[in-house]
Amino acid sequence: MQIVIVTGLSGAGKSTALRALEDIEFTCVDNIPVPLVGTLVDHLAHEGDRDKLALAIDSRQRRNLGAWHGQLAKLRGAGHRLEVMFLDASDEVLLRRFSETRRRHPLSGDDLVDGVRRDRELMADMRSGAAIVDTSNLNMHQLKSIIQDRYGGTGKLAVTLVSFGFKHGLPIEFNLVFDVRFLKNPYFVPELKRIPGTQKPVRDFVLGLPETTEFLAKTLDLLKYVVPKYEQEGKSYLTIAFGCTGGMHRSVVLAEHVAQALDSSLHAADETRAFAALPMGGIGPPDPFGEPELRIEIAAVHRDIVRKDPAVTIPPPAAADIVTIPRMPRSPTP
Repeated sequence: MQIVIVTGLSGAGKSTALRALEDIEFTCVDNIPVPLVGTLVDHLAHEGDRDKLALAIDSRQRRNLGAWHGQLAKLRGAGHRLEVMFLDASDEVLLRRFSETRRRHPLSGDDLVDGVRRDRELMADMRSGAAIVDTSNLNMHQLKSIIQDRYGGTGKLAVTLVSFGFKHGLPIEFNLVFDVRFLKNPYFVPELKRIPGTQKPVRDFVLGLPETTEFLAKTLDLLKYVVPKYEQEGKSYLTIAFGCTGGMHRSVVLAEHVAQALDSSLHAADETRAFAALPMGGIGPPDPFGEPELRIEIAAVHRDIVRKDPAVTIPPPAAADIVTIPRMPRSPTP
């Protein structure tokens, strides 16, 4: 079993660290009594369906901290892969964080400065052999990214491009919405009226419009800039909506096209970033301080394409309700 022990000073980011580990499928337990750690690990190992565990231990267990190194030795002796991560921060930063929140320091009483001092003294032995992470200059998104990179998580941003019809109402979950009703409507072309936007004749019609070409160029420029920013800030879900009148033609074409173009563009940019991180154009070990790999999954979903319309009869499109754009595997670096 992979076990990560999250410890350190109160206010240094243990709650953020546990949430980050939980997002990458760790079973997380906060402040479990030290004498019960071995029992918990044995129970999870016996169940067999969970192989990643994160435990938070801090000065609230000051009576049991003396037994902690013995527990670590037992876990390692049982063959578990174990790492201790100690979160630290300067006294000035810790005092500011507690002053800016309504939380009380667990050891402070009426004197916050004394509480921070006592916490540092009690936790000093826990630093031995631990991976030290100083969070003084990190925000919660940066700390989350560091932890997920270190412990092998995906931490992916799921981007969903939704097509919809305004006459059926806006999607409640959107983050960005584009109104494409300014484009010529295939509904008024007799031979296209009954064909959904997933089919080639409608795609060719919509993508062949000069206004569509200009709109796509500007929209893709915007999305290629903002989507990686959302990922870097630690956002987990991003919904981009394209709306036309009924959600059958224009919005469907654009949602699919943008999903494919955006995925191809971000993948190509990611390959370029990875290559640039290698010294001398690809010769030698990677730069450990190079930019991290983008972790973005993109899918197109058509919300209203099969809604009943009193004016037309829409045959259900074959396997077109949801179009998933798979991430291509990274090509080997020369």
